[in-house]
Amino acid sequence: MKFETADRLPWLAEAQARLRRAAESGRLPHSLLLLSVPGLGADSLAEWTLAFALCEDLAHRPCGVCASCLLLRADSHPDAHVVRLEDDAQQIKVDQVRALIEALALKSYRGGYKVGLILGAETLNTNGANAFLKTLEEPTQDTLLIMTARPTHRLPATIASRCLRLVLRPPGRDAGEAWLRAHAPPCPDWQPALALAGGAPLLAAELQTEGLASLDAEMRASLEQLAAGSVDISLLAEVWAKSAPALRVLWLENWITTRVRQALGAADSHKTAEPVGLPAALLKPKIRGLFRLLDAVRQFRRLTPTGMNQQLALEALLLDGRAALAK
Repeated sequence: MKFETADRLPWLAEAQARLRRAAESGRLPHSLLLLSVPGLGADSLAEWTLAFALCEDLAHRPCGVCASCLLLRADSHPDAHVVRLEDDAQQIKVDQVRALIEALALKSYRGGYKVGLILGAETLNTNGANAFLKTLEEPTQDTLLIMTARPTHRLPATIASRCLRLVLRPPGRDAGEAWLRAHAPPCPDWQPALALAGGAPLLAAELQTEGLASLDAEMRASLEQLAAGSVDISLLAEVWAKSAPALRVLWLENWITTRVRQALGAADSHKTAEPVGLPAALLKPKIRGLFRLLDAVRQFRRLTPTGMNQQLALEALLLDGRAALAK
């Protein structure tokens, strides 16, 4: 476990400081929910928090050199229990949750905290979430439960309402670009990647390696054709399905968000993309259609892990898009 990674992500410093203050005042929560879009290092912060709770040097935790920290680095600490999606799985299974509950019910092997960490808690299936609920409601002594999740509606309210929630925010654009220039491969302009990543530097670094500039130009051209009704929906869906569909849908979500904000006179935000040149006069009547299209895009992204037929789903999405964007 590389729990020191969080210290190299400066936008996590505020959350780390908040957890330190809570511990110093004896108010470290028994359950913590870290809500974050991809690319902000939520998993790294979760692992840092786990190490913080288990470290034996209370003055410098996580110190990295005590017996607990060394055991964590070797992924062999008996009081650290991590649950994540198994290979090729679409949901965290109830058996994984039950094994975690059984482990947390035992006494601490090293006489300190017992920590359970669920990475990607929004992928808990219904049975798993229900099984975990009692542990959240009645945690055993010196137990810390940590979950990471994307800010979607898939995490049951019964789970979220019983946790202290920390929402991770991206750094400012200048700060995000400065971090990328210092830590990522050279790039002449990080702003397009940061914009598409919603300001998340780690995701921006991944996107920049995928030919973002050419994809951006291709997407703008596709939407112009879609708006004009001059493209075959089935063929376009096939192209999207075979070439970075998740990235294309993310681009589309950000583009719609930008158009809606512009139509409503709102200030620009991180979630932006190069606008397609639709006439401004046509936007006001289209806002309702754009909102419907935005809902459809977000539904597509939520259902992506379920194994749906992506090409058919993209065809339906593009049909909605043609109706919303028609000139």
